[in-house]
Amino acid sequence: MFVPLHDHNALKHISLHYVTLGLIAANVVVFIVLQAGGAERATAALATTFGVIPREVTGLALPAPGLFPESVTLGSYMFIHGGWSHLIGNMLFLWVFGDNVEDALGHFRFLVFYFLCGIGAGLAHVALDPASGVPLVGASGAVAGVISAYLILHPRVRVWVLVLGRIPLRLSALWVLGAWIAMQIFAVLSPPGDNVAWWSHIGGLVVGAVLVVVLRRPGVPLFDRGLPR
Repeated sequence: MFVPLHDHNALKHISLHYVTLGLIAANVVVFIVLQAGGAERATAALATTFGVIPREVTGLALPAPGLFPESVTLGSYMFIHGGWSHLIGNMLFLWVFGDNVEDALGHFRFLVFYFLCGIGAGLAHVALDPASGVPLVGASGAVAGVISAYLILHPRVRVWVLVLGRIPLRLSALWVLGAWIAMQIFAVLSPPGDNVAWWSHIGGLVVGAVLVVVLRRPGVPLFDRGLPR
């Protein structure tokens, strides 16, 4: 529907969003080095080992022998992606919106926030499909938490987006991210027709919305309160 490109939202508390940059770098390195740039065999092997498999998490099936317990996959699955489009889409959203959420929370709390959103997203997926044997992979749930946090912090900030992949528009975050969230809700209410883990997106959105209120720096306003019109 749209591709975010840039937001006009300067950092106020930090000089460099190095946690956001580090997360992007880690995802890219895993994809290029360990997944061999998305090679099918490497990706399938990593997804089976490090992805969240609901029936193994819930104990409905015995996990395959491995070095790590199944609970560890609730953190590792966020760094495995199904293809270039999956990786680029997630990292683009994290690039555009992650810096300001990191600015509002601080470096360490943002890192905790990101992982908690991803874990919450994974648990939501497991809860809604506990017998599934398909691995859940990707940073979408954690990034969904970043999206809901940004929307709560900065709904009035203008964002440049490409609509339909070709039309540049400058819209408020309320419209851009609100439309994205509406798409996720519509998807979970529609009959299943694809392999996207929509409930993990909803889980990440909810966790992010709650945590940004709790973890933000003292005095950081919500909903752009105090921003000149």
